[in-house]
Amino acid sequence: MNLSRRQFLQLAGVSAAATAATLFLDEEPALASDLQEIRISKAREVPSVCPHCSVGCGLIAYVKDDQLLQVEGNPDSPINEGSLCPKGAATFQFAYEALGKPNPRRELKAKYRAPYSDRWEEISIDEALDRIAQRVKETRDRYFIEEKNGVTVNRLEAIAHIGSAVIDNEENYLLTKLMRSLGVVFLEHHARI
Repeated sequence: MNLSRRQFLQLAGVSAAATAATLFLDEEPALASDLQEIRISKAREVPSVCPHCSVGCGLIAYVKDDQLLQVEGNPDSPINEGSLCPKGAATFQFAYEALGKPNPRRELKAKYRAPYSDRWEEISIDEALDRIAQRVKETRDRYFIEEKNGVTVNRLEAIAHIGSAVIDNEENYLLTKLMRSLGVVFLEHHARI
């Protein structure tokens, strides 16, 4: 595109004027309380947090008769101001298909596969928790290091813990305390990985 000097200056002047005009627009932040229309009739708005990364974007889940109807960004959230990334926008599909039925590919029951077995068997949640507790205790008893090179260390290097941004600070604090009480030294957070 060939522009004369005069055309270039005219185009630059118009662009600068348009940019300057936008500086004087009075923009107000979008607030959920300012919305006049109800998007989904008789649905309850439940504020939530996106489970996909450590940013913690605010979501609004629309629920009616204990069924999730829609998920969208929370305009009152100072973090995302109502916008969502593609993963956050697909949060609805995380739990439900388009017709509001549970996702048949999502596992909702505890399953166990015995060593050298080629199949999974369903077990109760209580049994799963008992097995986890038993294995943690066995691992701690077997691999706990009290002393290394003549120095008392009291640590466990055979278990690691990865924190989550999906849970709140208090839950992360309690999990960290639990891991430290077991002697676990490999503590990490998935936002840093």
